[in-house]
Amino acid sequence: MCSGWKKGAFAQAIGLTKGGQNTKVHAISDALCRPLAFYLTPGQTADIKGAVMLANHLPKARYLLADKAYDANHYRARLKKLRIQPVIPNKSNRRQPYSFDAKRYRNRNVIERMFGRLKDFRRIATRYDKNASNFMAALCIAALICYWI
Repeated sequence: MCSGWKKGAFAQAIGLTKGGQNTKVHAISDALCRPLAFYLTPGQTADIKGAVMLANHLPKARYLLADKAYDANHYRARLKKLRIQPVIPNKSNRRQPYSFDAKRYRNRNVIERMFGRLKDFRRIATRYDKNASNFMAALCIAALICYWI
């Protein structure tokens, strides 16, 4: 989470989306669906901003699997600098498409399975906590219970 947040919806990491007020949970997981890092943003924030914030927490890996929302030149350059090969499909508006391994991309569902398991906890699925730090703590506790204990 961003440090220096003050009172208000931004401090609570709640933002307006088409479906109402929402929070985005950005995460990094390993191949076994275990979460390694979380980051909260208001619902209207672009996914790539969360990815950039989590880039410092990437483990040593050969590949990073992500969806089209993470297709940005600056993010691909950062991954290349870290010697991580991006497995990210191209956005439809990309002029110079990159090749990516579609067979390897099929394994991207590990992050979806991780979120599905975390949402078994009603507190996570419905976001009972108004304060972002309390929600982050609940998210971390759920991850510990599900994957690390």
